[in-house]
Amino acid sequence: MREIVVDTETTGLKPQEGHRLVDIAAIELVHHLPTGRTFQSYIDPERDVPDDVVKVHGLTGEFLRGKPKFAEIASGFLDFIGDAPLVIHNAPFDLSFINFELERAGHSAIDFGRAIDTVLIARRKFPGARASLDELCKRFNISLAGREVHGALIDADLTAQVYLELIGGRQRGLSFAAGAGDAGGKMEAASARHGERPAPLAPRLTPEDEAAHKALIAKLKGDVLWGKTG
Repeated sequence: MREIVVDTETTGLKPQEGHRLVDIAAIELVHHLPTGRTFQSYIDPERDVPDDVVKVHGLTGEFLRGKPKFAEIASGFLDFIGDAPLVIHNAPFDLSFINFELERAGHSAIDFGRAIDTVLIARRKFPGARASLDELCKRFNISLAGREVHGALIDADLTAQVYLELIGGRQRGLSFAAGAGDAGGKMEAASARHGERPAPLAPRLTPEDEAAHKALIAKLKGDVLWGKTG
């Protein structure tokens, strides 16, 4: 079973008000486990990026100028996601921007019925509790240490980890790993103590992804409000 975790960063809250995508990323899951395949692209929004938004994701107009336009990466993104269900944290927000950009580039919109919204799952599972990505990471003890700034690939990685916990966590992953021969047996033996993760989840980001993210952070200047929204 193939699923794709998707996240975006934008210039604002509503595409109807002229706001655009600036960063889009996708992570492939098969049987709820990451395969290591990812898609990520910064996008030239062809407009300014408001200062208050730069404080959230750190992507300035100067940095984005000269990056690919969405129309240039649309086919690659669509090829990557294929017809798989899309796991998204707050799906209406991200899909509204993605569909706006797709239609603007001459492609068909994505059916909202394909979305698995981790916000809705969290609200059903924890009624009355806050369901931001940050709050869910804290609830499941998912580290935010490397997230000095919001980014589509980093937040897609965190969403993938939250999704795994919401649908059954470690035990759901082990049910698939058990069929993988000796490796599955070792994981089950390590998980004998109920309620503890036997080992950290495998990283979804490659060393190149982490290096690129650190390089971006090094370029940022000014008073930046890291991690203020989920």
